[in-house]
Amino acid sequence: MTRISWRIAAIAESATLAVDAKAKALKAAGRPVIGFGAGEPDFPTPDYIVAAAIASASVASNHRYTPTSGLPELRDAIVAKTKRDSNYVVTADQVLVTNGGKQAVYEAFATIVDHGDEVLLPAPYWTTYPECIKLAGGIPVEVFADEAQNYLVTVEQLEAARTPKTKALLFCSPSNPTGSVYSPAQVKAIAEWALKNEIWIISDEIYEHLLYDGAVAPSVPVLLPEIADRTIILNGVAKTYAMTGWRVGWMIGPKDVIKAATNLQSHMTSNVSNVSQRAAIAALTGDLSAVHKMGEAFDRRRKLIVGLLNEIPGFVCPMPQGAFYAYPSVKGVLGKTIRGKTPHTSAELATLILEEVEVAAVPGEAFGPSGYLRFSYALSDADIVDGIGRVKKLMEEAV
Repeated sequence: MTRISWRIAAIAESATLAVDAKAKALKAAGRPVIGFGAGEPDFPTPDYIVAAAIASASVASNHRYTPTSGLPELRDAIVAKTKRDSNYVVTADQVLVTNGGKQAVYEAFATIVDHGDEVLLPAPYWTTYPECIKLAGGIPVEVFADEAQNYLVTVEQLEAARTPKTKALLFCSPSNPTGSVYSPAQVKAIAEWALKNEIWIISDEIYEHLLYDGAVAPSVPVLLPEIADRTIILNGVAKTYAMTGWRVGWMIGPKDVIKAATNLQSHMTSNVSNVSQRAAIAALTGDLSAVHKMGEAFDRRRKLIVGLLNEIPGFVCPMPQGAFYAYPSVKGVLGKTIRGKTPHTSAELATLILEEVEVAAVPGEAFGPSGYLRFSYALSDADIVDGIGRVKKLMEEAV
């Protein structure tokens, strides 16, 4: 008899958080580490949101339990925000407020996936998706698109991976970790394929406001209303409003799915912190000027980092159209010797880079196949220039 259950023992540590923690520990020890690992904005939460939280902390009703599904005012704000930003019309009983986006991801899979069900997982994927699928008893089925496809899977690839056990498709646009964005035509084609084959779509829209070069990220059920009854939307305030630590996310879906997920959450965590929910109300009901200002900075950094990465021998980095990640292929470096070491995987290369020039990036193994590194550009321009410059000098030593 084992001490740890097989379900929990099978879970891999979050690679992105592990890299970030290691970088911060080294920095705290006085090392000049530049961390490109964390997927969080480096801006403070806008002042008006913080002020709303401070004011709410002294209101006695916020010291008590509130509805598991979320404060009515917040659910109404999510309904209005969804109509404003996506033109998707839903009702409050289709909304469940969760403790961050990760809880929404887990509860979505837990609610619709049964033991042995297969979930199609376009790769590269966010490191948490496969673990949540496995926790729900499902089987993640990777469908890989490389840099030649700009990391975007096709309907033909999805169809080739489909089996009678396929229950759902995880869809994320803009993508973490690649920053790639599906065109409206691609989104509609995937939705039509899913509808035809009675497959659920779990659509992660957390990066919806971080778009560049005129790219758009339409919500799946807006392009194909008939699939709304088989679609779950995941979202939250973390990325858009620089609120990663506030832990407020949500899921939107058919009423029966939301009711079931609410029942699950009632036994897991009850309601989300009321102070955080009040802050989220302020975020969603306020204007988007602070969001646009952050987006302008991310756009500038995006162009800067991709240009620098493509100057590194052996690196090939497509220009992302969303989120705040660059995802270069580093296959041109693997197998070469650098300072007496010969990395054959991107994990080994990431370790070498951290040890030799004190730059932290997340290896491709965290998101699917080896051969890639993820660099978050949610850090200052100066750090981007310094950090990528260190990597370039190191890679120029490869023989």
